[in-house]
Amino acid sequence: MSVFPACYGIIPARYKSHRFPGKPLADILGKPMFYRVYERAVACPLLKKVWLATDDQRIYDAAITLDVPVVMTDPDHPSGSDRIMEAARALGLEDDAVVVNIQGDEPALDPDMLKKLVEPFIAHEIQVTTLARIIDAKQAENPDRVKVVRSAKGFALYFSRSKIPFIRDSEQGDTDYLLHIGIYAYRISALKSFTALPPSPLENIEKLEQLRLLEAGIPIYVVMTDYLGFGVDRPEDLQLILRQLQQ
Repeated sequence: MSVFPACYGIIPARYKSHRFPGKPLADILGKPMFYRVYERAVACPLLKKVWLATDDQRIYDAAITLDVPVVMTDPDHPSGSDRIMEAARALGLEDDAVVVNIQGDEPALDPDMLKKLVEPFIAHEIQVTTLARIIDAKQAENPDRVKVVRSAKGFALYFSRSKIPFIRDSEQGDTDYLLHIGIYAYRISALKSFTALPPSPLENIEKLEQLRLLEAGIPIYVVMTDYLGFGVDRPEDLQLILRQLQQ
């Protein structure tokens, strides 16, 4: 009989950002951005607890003031996944637990999207999950939009900045393309394996961290969704997100 594992959320929140320094502290309707992400995340009924993982005392202090659970982490991590792993170790999360790496720059996060992300872990063989949605052929041409192809059972076969699959026979007509939505849930054991590996050849070529998992034989289950995320990358994105939140 399958037993649903304990599921947790961790929100990485770095202060330094080339395009938007101090982004986690940006004001969103009277509260810092990290708080808006946190309040959305804790609305997911399948997450037992959510923490902020930061590298900056200013963010740490603001979290304490707002009663947001927070963990201080090393400022020199190469990726958000490494920051999540340090926080999970500090919190003593068990190997079979599931942790969701929640993007700290999506204050309009849909809690139901997190629910869909962790539901597959009822099956013991699921080690990592992520999300994808259907896009059209024109959108798929953009190399900034990462595409994924899945097996018949829903596992990722490959991720690419290229338009995949390639249609060799034009008479066949077009096909659905799957846009990868870059949010992940991991069993702690899989996250440990992932962060212990060096960058892989395909990862270096495509500049896509998730290819390290596939090259190491760690399967990624891709959950289909209609969710359309919107991250805050630059200060000018704040007005767009405010309009979205006020609708």
